[in-house]
Amino acid sequence: MFGSRNQMTGRVVVITGAGSGMGRELAIQFAREGSPVAITDVDRDGLAATAEMIEGDVLARELDVRDRSAFMAFAVEVDQWTETPIGCLINNAGVTVIQSFSDASPEDDEWVMDVNYTGVVNGCHAFLPIMRRQGSGTIVNTSSVFGLMGYPHQTAYCASKHAVKGFTEALRHELRGTGVRVASVHPGGVRTAIISNARFHEDDAGNREHGDASARFQSVALTSPERAATIIRNGIEKGRARIRVGPDAVLFDLLVRLFPVRYYSILDRVFLRFTRS
Repeated sequence: MFGSRNQMTGRVVVITGAGSGMGRELAIQFAREGSPVAITDVDRDGLAATAEMIEGDVLARELDVRDRSAFMAFAVEVDQWTETPIGCLINNAGVTVIQSFSDASPEDDEWVMDVNYTGVVNGCHAFLPIMRRQGSGTIVNTSSVFGLMGYPHQTAYCASKHAVKGFTEALRHELRGTGVRVASVHPGGVRTAIISNARFHEDDAGNREHGDASARFQSVALTSPERAATIIRNGIEKGRARIRVGPDAVLFDLLVRLFPVRYYSILDRVFLRFTRS
């Protein structure tokens, strides 16, 4: 049951989006604690760099999480890779597009939904049968603080992360009593490359230069990838069903609970005005 310790040491940890950022740091930390790690990313060079940083057993495969057949084949390979049980799947891969909805590129919105939501579903389809057969394991799906709230110029991203949250909670209840745990992760601002790698048109501050938006994000992101990975790893090992990452995630979650309609007006007056100065 959730709330009890969830020991990962010695068990295989599978991580998508491990070519940089939180995924890379999670792989390094779990490996350091004695877990074999199976890692994927669509970025071949980034994935290879992560694999070189791993101390211990590592299986690295280039993978587009939108490709369900490839994900299923990867799960079979991981299952056959070692006799060690699979302890955890972390569906971490994610992307965003920054644009107003009225001027949106539908193709960019579809890309975000396919990676962020469908990629999570594909990962669960691939690894859940193995965990059900084992009678154990944890599925960890990365939502976002934007899966708890709405934010302008991030309609597709918010939709995808709300979808991950809802899917994860429903699956968690569905798997009660099976021995398989399910948890959601809600990072706030983490200093990763998600904005620099985004498809960019215009942000909520009116920036039309991608570099300006990326610099703005880096200036307000409160949490390093290393710290984020530590929070997530500790949350998994403590058996938490919902893991908030960073003080801004805690603050935003509280604001939404207290002011479910007016929270953005408060943020705009207090936080966003500061960032625009």
